[in-house]
Amino acid sequence: MIINFILIVVVLAATIFFVMRYIAKKQNEQPEIEINVDDKTYTLDTMIKYVKKRIDEITKINLYDIGLSEEELARRKEKKYELKKALKGCTYGDVNDKKYIKELIYDILSKEYGVDETNISRAIPFDAPSLLTAQDKFDIILYEYKKEFAYEALTEIIKKYNLAVLKYVSGETKPSYVITEDEISEIFEKEAFVLNFADKLNVVVQRIYQQYKGYSSIDEIRDMNIDGVSGGVSGLPESFLSQVAQTESDYLNQVAEHKVPRACDSIWIFFQGKSIRLAFLSFGSESELKRVCQNIYKYNNPGQLSDTNGYKINEMKDGSRVVVVRPSMSETWAFFVRKFDVKRSTLEQWFKGEPGSDEAIKLLKYLVKGARIISITGEQGCGKTTMLMGMIENIYETMNLRITETAFELHLRRIYPTRNILSMRETDTISGQECLDVQKKTDGSVNIIRRGCNRSRSILDDSISAGCI
Repeated sequence: MIINFILIVVVLAATIFFVMRYIAKKQNEQPEIEINVDDKTYTLDTMIKYVKKRIDEITKINLYDIGLSEEELARRKEKKYELKKALKGCTYGDVNDKKYIKELIYDILSKEYGVDETNISRAIPFDAPSLLTAQDKFDIILYEYKKEFAYEALTEIIKKYNLAVLKYVSGETKPSYVITEDEISEIFEKEAFVLNFADKLNVVVQRIYQQYKGYSSIDEIRDMNIDGVSGGVSGLPESFLSQVAQTESDYLNQVAEHKVPRACDSIWIFFQGKSIRLAFLSFGSESELKRVCQNIYKYNNPGQLSDTNGYKINEMKDGSRVVVVRPSMSETWAFFVRKFDVKRSTLEQWFKGEPGSDEAIKLLKYLVKGARIISITGEQGCGKTTMLMGMIENIYETMNLRITETAFELHLRRIYPTRNILSMRETDTISGQECLDVQKKTDGSVNIIRRGCNRSRSILDDSISAGCI
């Protein structure tokens, strides 16, 4: 009896020991991924594939199968939820979600993939400046400036090196606003940056992120405090190239050698009223331009961009207006992001000390305070919205504001959270006229109507009126 009892106790103890050991092993167990080290292991393409696969495994792992304690299960479920939320939010232009994903990629590369000081140059040749591409150099320049100037980095670069001026480019007979590859190389040589391993890895992480979840070559540019960025608006469309494929082989060779830009080589920024072409940047392929166009407008689920519905007007999470068009409505995929710096929109900032500006500012203030009907018209990009924001500052706080827009751009409640303000916009089923009809039935004192310009019918872009219209 005693011997049997002892045997039973021993068996039970052994069973409990092995079960506990199995549970502990499962808790600490991570999915194993073999990394075969070869010449291509530390290239950008290979690391992008690894990062995609690794993050996909993290988000799809079944936490109930690894024997976690209740507390650990709850903690990991929360982290998994945060990751899924960030993966979705970063595609909407949320800089905080973008930072979260980039930190995860940084940890994966440094702690799991084995990226170190010796092999990181296989991704981007930091140790051989002569091998760096124009995009590599620009990424390094922007990264270094961003450490000091944050989202004013691009503005500082353009101002310091006087890049926003008319210049002649080889092969062109007229001057244009363009930033060339030679200018970027010259800036890179003058700055002579010294990067440590963390700096190099951050540059690599950004390159991986923008190909994985970001907006390709414009990802960091879009975050900068500039007036806007667009792509696919110049260069040769793919449809044109297919038409000349059999008849103009010499022309196609020039395109292949990048002597003639394609639509996917088209990246422009809107800076202080000037459209500037970034000739040193490219999306690389038509498919990459298409990927950016298909993702950049998706905030708040505005509907599907399709061949029958060939355009979308929406906003991004930071309040930027985004317009996307696609074939067959347009000759190529293209997007337009317009940014509005609501914090700095004052009449004084808009006029920028021009001769007679003091009198003009006083006149506009008197018109607003006198509750006059005011119309603001002008060509695209001339500053109508910026000026309108500056004028609204002078409307008496006792007056209720009602706004009708094509897309939410003013975001007045961010600036005046305690004021009585309501904005409405057109949808697929509700027209701007219907929004205006509803406004008439509210207690608004000031109506602001923002409509697109149609020169043939002289429709006003922006108007402010006292009382109901």
